[in-house]
Amino acid sequence: MVGSSSWTIGFAFGIGGILLLPIGYVYGEWVKRLPDASGEAAYTAQVFPPIVSYFTGWTMLLAYFIVCPWEAVAVGKVASYLFPSLNSLEIYRIAGQPVFLPRLALGILLTLFLGVLNYRGIRASATFQKWATSTVLILFAVVAITSATHGSIANFRPGFRTAPFVSILLVLQIVPYFMTGFESVPKAAEEASVEFRSQGFFKAIVLALFVGAAFYVVAVAAVSFAAPWQSLLDTRFATAAAFSRVPGTQWLVRLILVAAIFGLFQCFNGNFVAASRLLFSFGRRGTIPARFGKIHRKFQTPSVAVIATTVATLAALALGDALLVPVTEVGSMASACGWFATCVSLCVVESRTGVRVVAALGGLVALVLFSMKLFPIFPGHFYTAEWIALAIWISLGAGMHLGRRSPASDAGVTDFV
Repeated sequence: MVGSSSWTIGFAFGIGGILLLPIGYVYGEWVKRLPDASGEAAYTAQVFPPIVSYFTGWTMLLAYFIVCPWEAVAVGKVASYLFPSLNSLEIYRIAGQPVFLPRLALGILLTLFLGVLNYRGIRASATFQKWATSTVLILFAVVAITSATHGSIANFRPGFRTAPFVSILLVLQIVPYFMTGFESVPKAAEEASVEFRSQGFFKAIVLALFVGAAFYVVAVAAVSFAAPWQSLLDTRFATAAAFSRVPGTQWLVRLILVAAIFGLFQCFNGNFVAASRLLFSFGRRGTIPARFGKIHRKFQTPSVAVIATTVATLAALALGDALLVPVTEVGSMASACGWFATCVSLCVVESRTGVRVVAALGGLVALVLFSMKLFPIFPGHFYTAEWIALAIWISLGAGMHLGRRSPASDAGVTDFV
């Protein structure tokens, strides 16, 4: 989003939140029909051949998993603004980007912490998620209120840096990556309390979309109100930079950085939960080695899937800052792909005309978002790094699928510790 005006980003996220509502509705309908941790893989299995169902789920797993190392890297990057000494002891470089030992160690510690948290139970993970999210929202409210008393409406002008349509289109392409998460709600359906009815999942999905879109729009507006957006172009951590130029608000800069770190915590944990549960569901369904479908006897968690997600995150974390941009692009495509397949599946199995129309609309939105990343006619399409990352992930999925054993030889595997 570097080089985009406040109007561009605000409109893109506002429009994105509205456009994703039909997709959120589709997921709400599916979780009522089929509360399965497999999510997209289970939904598409009702319509498509097994291999299509598997790779749809595998692609969606990429959307969740790829966020985990991204957040682990980003935590160190943001924390270094508070503690500059973290940018010391360079140990190697990847794609010209340095990897610092203190930042790498911080990412490793956070990954191990969330791995242990999820290994021991979903309740502990949910408690951490509520705590981190509440902290982010409280700190965000303080920032927004302070911005309202230190700024000018003139800072919003001009509204667009280039043609409005092109500007919004460029930002809209990565909105799926930043809005991903609403569809992860059904992944925890099997571990939810029996009192939490299916309608509760539907409300959670819609609320996640509204709150997510509103959060980004208000955050962009607050920053742009504090300082002219042109002065923030090519600036490291523009949010903090905007408030650093307002007299008497240096304390707010640190508060923003703290809020950002907590935001990374809750996003990391949410995607860790979704990725590990989806990986577990593949093992249980026998589409990958059944070992991943094991449930811990004491904690009743998908222990092997949690460990695998932790190890894979640690491996990707070693790529450092070079990981950030390609991850955002590939994650957006993967999310849109899973959304499209889910909408098409509901459109096929549903008999109610109204629901089918909404599902078709959601499928159209997802298809457009998906196409914008793959086809060169759209600005901001995939380049070499993104295609390589996608090819590696698909190859890994194919290897896991071919390496599975027959279901009969794995009978009862989920009963092991």
